[in-house]
Amino acid sequence: MSDLLSPELSAARAAFAAFLDNAPREGRTVALHDSDADGVAAGVVWELGLKRLGYADLARVIPDRERNAWTEANRARVQAARPEALFVLDLGSQTESVIPGVPTCFVDHHRPEGAPHGDTLISAYTWDPIPNTSLLLWELLRPLANVEDLDWIAAIGTLSDLGDQAPFALIEEAKKKYKAKYLREATTLINASRRASHYHPETAARALLAHSDPRALTEATSGDVEELRAARAEVKAAMEDAKKVAPVFSGQVAWLRLNSPCQIHPLIAQIWRTRLPKYIVLAANEGYLPGRVNFSVRSASGINVLEFLRGIELDLPEGEGNYGHGHDQASGGSLPIVHWRRFLEKLGFTIS
Repeated sequence: MSDLLSPELSAARAAFAAFLDNAPREGRTVALHDSDADGVAAGVVWELGLKRLGYADLARVIPDRERNAWTEANRARVQAARPEALFVLDLGSQTESVIPGVPTCFVDHHRPEGAPHGDTLISAYTWDPIPNTSLLLWELLRPLANVEDLDWIAAIGTLSDLGDQAPFALIEEAKKKYKAKYLREATTLINASRRASHYHPETAARALLAHSDPRALTEATSGDVEELRAARAEVKAAMEDAKKVAPVFSGQVAWLRLNSPCQIHPLIAQIWRTRLPKYIVLAANEGYLPGRVNFSVRSASGINVLEFLRGIELDLPEGEGNYGHGHDQASGGSLPIVHWRRFLEKLGFTIS
């Protein structure tokens, strides 16, 4: 088990502290963070940690269902928060600024695609093992503030992204301290808010902020936690239907055609990657966003799915979809229907 004590962590902590030193405590500091359990956990750890450091004017922003920091809609969300300093958590990095002129710190574990000149990129992508974003952020804060009691929140993000056997000491310690069943249940509930059809991940963030440990969260009867339970039930029912879908094959790709308002395509792709270990699994959801197809790509064969996707050239117009970001073994994208049809044709599929 790793405790993340490494030269890479020391350098990351120094870069994080240096960025904070240039973000005045009285200024407006904003975090744009992902909506999955790791992203929400990172956002909550960030908020609580910075408050303990004396930053009083804080705001968290969660992107829409496209989960892309650089879309016009999500940039508008960030602009509305009036940032003087910006953190982008668990949403990748690019050489293009999210908000030009605003000093930005990217904290992430996906494959980096650069960073704007003068901004700070803290990426764990080359570390071994690679920590998820909420765990990384918790470790960055530990020398600066007392955040030991936020370990369970970082553990939820870690369990969500890396699973029960994540190779970090935090997981085993958190299981002993809080009991594994409560951590797993809390992780499922927190994830449900972004998977359900109504997409309200702020509910998950409020639930984390309102409770002191995973058992208190899972046993709560508050409106937010009840909403998470309802979301979980909806996702479970959608998954039962989606599991009945059979794959269609073309070359090395297995395509599963889904139609659900719930974000179940990553889960279905993950299930089928082990059933079809010699294939690249493409789980595509035609019902998630109007006029678009959102898809997840996984492989158990050692194929780098990022490189695979980037080898499919569509020459998309600006703002007309994206794909091929994320992890070497877990990627995907979102395309308008007309471009999705071209994407399938490139793979050798036909669509009716």
